[in-house]
Amino acid sequence: MARPVCTLQSWACAAQGERYAGSQNHMSQLFQFPSSVKLDPDIDMWMKEHTGELGQIAKHWFGVMRACGDYVREVLHDGHPTACVADAAFAYVNVFKAHVNVGFFRGTEIADPDRLLEGTGKFMRHVKLSPARDLDAPALLRLIGRAYADMKARLPAELLQASPDPRSNGK
Repeated sequence: MARPVCTLQSWACAAQGERYAGSQNHMSQLFQFPSSVKLDPDIDMWMKEHTGELGQIAKHWFGVMRACGDYVREVLHDGHPTACVADAAFAYVNVFKAHVNVGFFRGTEIADPDRLLEGTGKFMRHVKLSPARDLDAPALLRLIGRAYADMKARLPAELLQASPDPRSNGK
């Protein structure tokens, strides 16, 4: 069964069982996926289907996202692995014909002193990776960490407490 596509319109998300926080509060315009889980088997299948150098790049960087912190959850959204803080999306990977994107849902609002981010959207930005392209890996690690921390700071404590990391024994 195909997963629903959630757009940035609240009525579309609600109709598909996803949630979009409206502009009435500090969680304005977050992409939220109540169906996110600690480890999504659909993502593992996606990784197995994306082999070769590009698949390895995507797998590595999604692994970095998975290891960001206690509240990371994931979902296969729009056909690509998406990492969330609790249920709020913060980053994704996607494989294309000649490159991999490491994308950020609030990329316009996270510090990028190394100028890695590309894109012109209202909120989203990405870093384009390929075997032939030089990469400042420490800078991308910092960018992913900032995206996680930024999204965690946007969420109310109640939402974070509702989805503790099972590895932390509720602490």
